[in-house]
Amino acid sequence: MGTRSIRVSDETYESLFEMAGRLQTQMKRSISIDEAIKVMLESFKPNKISDLAGGWDVSDEEIETIKESLRDGWRKWSLSV
Repeated sequence: MGTRSIRVSDETYESLFEMAGRLQTQMKRSISIDEAIKVMLESFKPNKISDLAGGWDVSDEEIETIKESLRDGWRKWSLSV
């Protein structure tokens, strides 16, 4: 893998350094400008619904409430044309 040089304004360069600094604080390790850019680019990738899997801490009671609500909704829905 090669490297490339790109031109950025002083303002952009400072922003990249600030972001790398924040990432260093969060990750508790050194972060290169290259890695900071990769993290930013990741945020622009489209999300998939499966990315949410396991993200909601739901109780058994909440699950039953959701299931009952779905059952009620399906009972009320008809295929009349």
